[in-house]
Amino acid sequence: MKTVLSSLAFMALATVSHAEPFTLSSPDIKADSVIDKRFEFNGFGCSGENMSPALSWKGAPKEAKAFAVTVYDPDAPTGSGWWHWLAINIPADVQALAANAGAIGGANLPKGASHGRSDFGFAGWGGVCPPQGGKPHRYIFTVHALKAPLEVPADATAALTGYFMGMNTIAKASFTATYSRAAAK
Repeated sequence: MKTVLSSLAFMALATVSHAEPFTLSSPDIKADSVIDKRFEFNGFGCSGENMSPALSWKGAPKEAKAFAVTVYDPDAPTGSGWWHWLAINIPADVQALAANAGAIGGANLPKGASHGRSDFGFAGWGGVCPPQGGKPHRYIFTVHALKAPLEVPADATAALTGYFMGMNTIAKASFTATYSRAAAK
């Protein structure tokens, strides 16, 4: 009997150890790399294309009922960082967002998904735009596996949307990339 139980315990551990890790990646922005200018905001002195990168994830928990994607700059000189993008209620059967899914208006998002309001004040991708001449800022791209779709008002702040994400996240995967702008001449 002891041998049978040991064998069962080993099989259970082997199954757990072979579970695919939850990961997030992008063909446009590699982890620990420098972000391309096309993903820079177009405004506030920045002149990029304000285009969101393509993203994909794998290994999400089977219990996930929806996903949310965020992009956050903890180095913004605000005292609380800067939310560049919140895409919420991405259906559970979706595992990727196409390039420019962050376009304002949500037309490029999967059916059922929507944008939360970024710190730029609008719902959609707000590209990278650190102050000129400063050290590189870190941009943290995260996909959240949610136990339920989020019920937030359309005009909710990024902080309020983040609160509901935090209360419903069962797993998350992230990568970080950097961006800086040269000093003005």
